[in-house]
Amino acid sequence: MTSVPHETAARPERRRRLSELLPREVWASLAISVMWVAVLLDSLFGPDMVFANTGMNTTTIPSAVVLALFAYLGTRVVARYGLGERE
Repeated sequence: MTSVPHETAARPERRRRLSELLPREVWASLAISVMWVAVLLDSLFGPDMVFANTGMNTTTIPSAVVLALFAYLGTRVVARYGLGERE
């Protein structure tokens, strides 16, 4: 009596989500890069903040200065949770 080998059915490949393909560090680096590219573009093309008082004295500050402050804070948060130790 002969036996016929039974082949296991090949599993269909499961579609992978994008978060499974790229590690967490890549997403954190991408987020930080986009923040600083926004600062760069704002410094090149963004308006200035002009403050005037009653004595006709004006102060001009580029808007990128304020945006850079928030990008710095965002960079710290993303770096801490995205690039930090895994639990």
